[in-house]
Amino acid sequence: MVGADEIKAESRPVGRFAPSPTGLLHRGSLYAAVGSFLHARYRGGRWSLRIEDLDPPREQPGSAQTIIDTLAAFGLDWDGEIIWQSRRHSLYADAIEQLRADQRVFCCACSRRDLAGVGVHREPCRRPYEVGLEHAIRLRVADGFVALDDALQGRYEQDLAIEVGDVVLQRRDGYYAYQLAVVVDDAELQVSEVVRGADLLNSTPRQIFLQRQLDLTTPSYLHLPVLLDADGNKLSKSRYAPAIEPAQACRELRLMLRLLGQDVVSAATPSALLAEAVAGFDPNALPRVAQIADDEVVVREPSKAQ
Repeated sequence: MVGADEIKAESRPVGRFAPSPTGLLHRGSLYAAVGSFLHARYRGGRWSLRIEDLDPPREQPGSAQTIIDTLAAFGLDWDGEIIWQSRRHSLYADAIEQLRADQRVFCCACSRRDLAGVGVHREPCRRPYEVGLEHAIRLRVADGFVALDDALQGRYEQDLAIEVGDVVLQRRDGYYAYQLAVVVDDAELQVSEVVRGADLLNSTPRQIFLQRQLDLTTPSYLHLPVLLDADGNKLSKSRYAPAIEPAQACRELRLMLRLLGQDVVSAATPSALLAEAVAGFDPNALPRVAQIADDEVVVREPSKAQ
């Protein structure tokens, strides 16, 4: 018989934060981290940390450990061991073999040049596959829409066949693709809610489609607004967004709370500040669109076209 404590534990949400070590944490990544942390913890849930080190050529040496140290300095304490995607290749290979057995994947030798001007990739390939050719492994997508009801952004749907095409699961260079790894890992870790930036909303329908092909449970999704700089550009590593400084942890956390529409607390340490924020967290106050202009926060309503 399952005890009451076990039932209660099973009903707790499981969230996660999954940075890639291609650079240091900036305000945009901190925003996603704090948002997912609060959303999981205010209901007594677990919050896991996963390092998405799938793409060694793009990684910056030492950035993974710096990310870990920065999160700890900001009081964002994770549950359990850190998950490293680079150590989970066998799980991704097993998923591909399952899909291969169900005839849901195929080898694709098409290069970017082959697909230039074509739009999205749909089978049959432009370049026929022959044994020995360098190739990717793609997931066949079906015709029709895949939809989700995002907890913040609302209804979102995508016609994968027209808008995305057959999804790469393993690249020509042998590295496993993000879309495969995130689906396998979220299921294996029993993640029940995915709280992340709205720049990943576009990837969600293909992840849901893959979950269905692998007979996996689909978590709930909440996509936080992307943070913009004073010029209206997304804060990102590619645009050299400045790294957050642990010495300014409380100041940065208070800014994140304002951006998340939450009451700003006055605790003197990061851990105490987050504890107060968890206790007073209101998910209904989360804004759909937010902008940073220097350290001033401007919250804007989404346009009707969004």
